[in-house]
Amino acid sequence: MAAGQIGHGVPPSLSAKVTGSFAYLTIRDRMPTILTKAIDTIHRNKNKFFEEYGEEGISAEKQAISLLSKLRNEVQTDKPLLELMDGLSDTESWNQYMQRQQSQLGDQELVSWFKSPWLYVECYMYRRIQEAIWLNPPINNFDVFNEGKTQSFFESQQAVMALCTYLGDIQKSMEKLSENQMSEYFNKLLQVSLWGNKCDLSISAGQENSQKASPIDSLNSLQSFILVNDSNMVWLTLNSSRRLQGSRKKTADRVDIVLDNAGFELVTDLVLADFLVSSGLARHIHFHGKCFPWFVSDVTANDFQWTIRQTMAANHKWMSKSGYQWQSYLSEGIWSYHDHPFWTQPHEFCDMAADAPDLYATLQEADLMLFKGDLNYRKLTGDRDWGHTVDFCTALRGFEPAPLCSLRTLKANVQVGLQPGQGEKLSTQDPSWMTNGKYAVIQFHGPKLE
Repeated sequence: MAAGQIGHGVPPSLSAKVTGSFAYLTIRDRMPTILTKAIDTIHRNKNKFFEEYGEEGISAEKQAISLLSKLRNEVQTDKPLLELMDGLSDTESWNQYMQRQQSQLGDQELVSWFKSPWLYVECYMYRRIQEAIWLNPPINNFDVFNEGKTQSFFESQQAVMALCTYLGDIQKSMEKLSENQMSEYFNKLLQVSLWGNKCDLSISAGQENSQKASPIDSLNSLQSFILVNDSNMVWLTLNSSRRLQGSRKKTADRVDIVLDNAGFELVTDLVLADFLVSSGLARHIHFHGKCFPWFVSDVTANDFQWTIRQTMAANHKWMSKSGYQWQSYLSEGIWSYHDHPFWTQPHEFCDMAADAPDLYATLQEADLMLFKGDLNYRKLTGDRDWGHTVDFCTALRGFEPAPLCSLRTLKANVQVGLQPGQGEKLSTQDPSWMTNGKYAVIQFHGPKLE
């Protein structure tokens, strides 16, 4: 366990204080690159803004670019973080969070980019990007990351078609499937959703990062890269209501999926959700996305609806069939999309019960929660310097609204729940194993099963 621990054996937050660390390189290199791309995107849309809004659009474009350029300079020169000024519904809680950070530091230093927790300052940057746009009507609904998200979807068309065809084939024989076959298909689609998380635009600083091949074909070769695989526990959780309901058809009433990236990854989540409902493993799916553009490629309500519309409109039998099925799940209330300001705040999830009790209470109604991706994992574990063999339950620090599973490809240097010696062996074989996106976990914690 790392030095400098704070009370009760909880290690310190990862931060850019450690020169050369992944957090340091992210803040020094990747975050300014993302800001530069955002500035460039706004500039390239200048004519569109002019056509839609005239001179007012051009003036808003200039002003937004000026705010983002200032922000980039603040990051690069490690300036103190500033309070938000946009008066949105979450502004006050962001500013209070900063004061909380400041009181932990005392008077000797100010909260700044390289000295404060990496999770906090990275979230703060995306909130400041939102502020720069929001303060500049009439372009205040512009999504600076939209182009990358739509490009990722279109460049993954072959993989999406293959996946929808695979799902269609399963559904044709659904009535005849044995429990073992059902479990096997479930595991495959869970792994497709897991590896869909490779397509993350914030880790590639917005570089093209799409899925070209059929995702099903590559599962066997990826098996050895799953460092923790608790999929059996996930399956048992979905099936546990069978015993509770005796001879009646078992089913989990509700599965919640806390989404990560738009584009191909979102399609893998929709396919998994479709399988859960059509196989009778779940009655309802609640999807949780972001209130505004976040971490370059995260799903917003707009991305969610757009993806289903595009799938419906596809010139491919199984793809468009899937799209229509998904739309009908939404119309019938079997699927629903939700966002909450807490998902776009910097808190560790162990703070949720205190800071967003309404959301925590909602999640307690789920029979199973799937947390997609790296940022969710960082928030689940508090993005702290945990030893690799620390139990996942310990790192959650009391966050257990319902049985939960993290589906994550590793892109940040926090990983718990490994076997003794596993982390050391990986470090010898592949020094960047925690950050290169090659490895993954299906990591489960179930308060109700323990």
